[in-house]
Amino acid sequence: MKKSTFITTIAFAFVMLLSSNVNAQKFAGLDASPLDIAMSKDKSVKIVYSRPQLKGRALSTLVPNGKMWRTGANEGTEITFNNDMKLGGKSVKAGTYTLTTIPGDNEWTIVLNTTLGTWGGNAGSRYKKDTEAARFTAKASTSSDALEAFSITFDEAGTMHLGWDKVRVAVRMN
Repeated sequence: MKKSTFITTIAFAFVMLLSSNVNAQKFAGLDASPLDIAMSKDKSVKIVYSRPQLKGRALSTLVPNGKMWRTGANEGTEITFNNDMKLGGKSVKAGTYTLTTIPGDNEWTIVLNTTLGTWGGNAGSRYKKDTEAARFTAKASTSSDALEAFSITFDEAGTMHLGWDKVRVAVRMN
């Protein structure tokens, strides 16, 4: 076999090998409830959560009043404090907690728990009171603007805002 034919054969085999690897790569589409991160301006608080969407459904059926909610979708929402904080008059040590909520018409109960890595929809069925770090209430209000996807953000003063559909909840942190 001539040297040029041998090199051509090797080059062809190499190209075929590379092209089959490129075609073999499959990338998943967007999650139905994509993962997001919200962070306070001073970076002292970080929240990792998934963003469920209404998709024509009523918020009251997705997140009923009086029932514990994981405050997002998929894996439980986790909130990390880089410093000791006060939330709703309760002292919270620096660290990472699972953030769950209990919706209500005029206020929501906010619950921080030391159990991490929780998953699934019915947060209340797996909840353990003995690992609760803090529980307090926050004012709920109504906006004229509807949000399709559940959202968490922080304002300039460091207040955390939860919003979905026309419901807004403000959690003051200091």
